[in-house]
Amino acid sequence: MADTHDEGSGSDDVLPDEDAFLQSESTFAATSFDQYFLLASKSSRTSSNVFSARVDPLTPQEFTAALSSLPSLAEAPPIDYRSAFPKFLLQLEQGFNLLFYGAGSKRDVLNSFVEYIHRRRKVHVVVANAFNPNFTIKDLLNSIENVLDTSSAPSTQRGVEGQFNRIHHVLNHTETSPRLCILIHNIDSPSLLSTKAKAMLSNLASDPNVHLLASVDNIAFPLLWSLGESSGRKQSSGYAWLYHDLTTLRPYDFELSYADRSSISGASRTNTRAARARAADGGIPAVMTEVAARHILLSVTEKAKKLFVLLATRQIESMAEGASAQDVQETAVEYGTLFTIARDNFVATNDTAFRALMGEFKDHGLMLTAPQGPASGDVVWIPLRKTVLSTLMADLQQGQL
Repeated sequence: MADTHDEGSGSDDVLPDEDAFLQSESTFAATSFDQYFLLASKSSRTSSNVFSARVDPLTPQEFTAALSSLPSLAEAPPIDYRSAFPKFLLQLEQGFNLLFYGAGSKRDVLNSFVEYIHRRRKVHVVVANAFNPNFTIKDLLNSIENVLDTSSAPSTQRGVEGQFNRIHHVLNHTETSPRLCILIHNIDSPSLLSTKAKAMLSNLASDPNVHLLASVDNIAFPLLWSLGESSGRKQSSGYAWLYHDLTTLRPYDFELSYADRSSISGASRTNTRAARARAADGGIPAVMTEVAARHILLSVTEKAKKLFVLLATRQIESMAEGASAQDVQETAVEYGTLFTIARDNFVATNDTAFRALMGEFKDHGLMLTAPQGPASGDVVWIPLRKTVLSTLMADLQQGQL
């Protein structure tokens, strides 16, 4: 029997014209829309490596030596902005608010400007130091109420909403509506960037009887407000900003007086217990300096110092030379193991006493804990380099701490 072959039934047979059609680049070329949705569908990849977490903070000696090695620069003569005060005042009276930016402290210049306004116009003045870490929008409203005397204004609401309504009533619904000049140093403070605070400041700024002056040091300050908020005129719920460069190159001595000089964390807001808890939960490792560790060790009990020595001894034995503060977590000790060591050395006889001793260090960030796994307990470690830890151990043994 002769074999037959049906040319039309073969699945691998492709006509020459069809093959050329499939290989045509012009027919199946991806458009810009295809490329956009292809990239948008991919998950974004971010890194948890932060530069500040990889580099250990400088000691006071290293910091002083680095400053002394800098070449001496001739101090530039201070710029006198008093000649611009009449122009600034005219812009305020034309319905604008003023926002000052530039390198250097602007506090003295702006304080002189509001004094200039107070001498020439019948206006109440309120100055707010928003660079204070504890400053809130309620502090600003309290100061305004003290100046305007809103005790007779009706208000059915409590809290900051009630305060704002009383201020608005006095400014717009009294026979002699007062004029108010508000100066906010560092309006880019985190406490004034919340939704509620921005809404209240925007309403105050849009009031025709309010002149708002503010300074910023954030280099990206135009992005702090939307275009409608920044350019909105008076009576339209907008800031009506006019930007002015107020570069002084003066040091931020007064603004930085609230910072914690013993820690690279800076102001106290960044060194709270909540911030350290977020760091221990897998975020950026908490930063601890040798100076801060010494202050903590000088203020704890002798049993707490013994617990620190026990943990530091185990940690030093496992640490590599030159290990950074981030790598220290790899040498952490299990909670149960540390409790057993403390009990054997008569530091803590029960878990309650042990947690109390360790809590003194955890509250200040000198001991950190993190869960080891779903079936295991926590691990404990000291966020210090091996050299710093060895120095503290030697001072403890010699009785200097």
